[in-house]
Amino acid sequence: MLDTVLTRIAAPSGAVGFAILAEVRHWGLFNTLAWPPWLELPIALLVLDLAIYLQHRLFHHVPVLWRLHRMHHADLDVDVTTGARFHPVEILLSLGIKSCVISALGAPPLAVLAFEIGLNATSMFNHSNVRMSPRLERVLRWLVVTPDMHRVHHSIVRHETDSNFGFNFPWWDRIFGTFRRQPEAGHEGMTLGIDQFRDPNELRIDRMLAQPFRKEKGTSVERR
Repeated sequence: MLDTVLTRIAAPSGAVGFAILAEVRHWGLFNTLAWPPWLELPIALLVLDLAIYLQHRLFHHVPVLWRLHRMHHADLDVDVTTGARFHPVEILLSLGIKSCVISALGAPPLAVLAFEIGLNATSMFNHSNVRMSPRLERVLRWLVVTPDMHRVHHSIVRHETDSNFGFNFPWWDRIFGTFRRQPEAGHEGMTLGIDQFRDPNELRIDRMLAQPFRKEKGTSVERR
């Protein structure tokens, strides 16, 4: 419940509120260039989406950040609820990073609102277990991150987990070489989750919230 409130309401509202503050105080590039809104809006959407892609990669490759982010990957059955399964500390850090991008860019509040609505919608969509025809899926994955594309990211296999980082637009993975078309075992044979969180007791909400701060036993359980 806390994850849902933070992810779907508090964090997006905070981002929009920060964009309003930046506009009032004339922070950022757009507030000095005074470009027309029809140009600022698409540029802001692209820059914000790129920032989320880069942030996602950062949370995978920096060990202390991975300990927070792995709560999201511990889910053994990816579905629409997985899109709201983030550690509260990660959500706050993400809001801080996003606020820095908003202030540096001077992103218009309307663009930030549109981005947050799109991010929440696509997060629920690409974590869902909806089925679509292969032909339709092949077309859609050029425009938006599809469930089949993102499910590869939740594979237990490390090099598959470290791929397909996009949430909204699928182009960043192709541009930066992190795109993976299909899992090696196929979607039916792919195992989801993380090795050290296969025990159902470890998936309790109290254990998940505490796991970034618990000392790990041994060295083999650490993925990073």
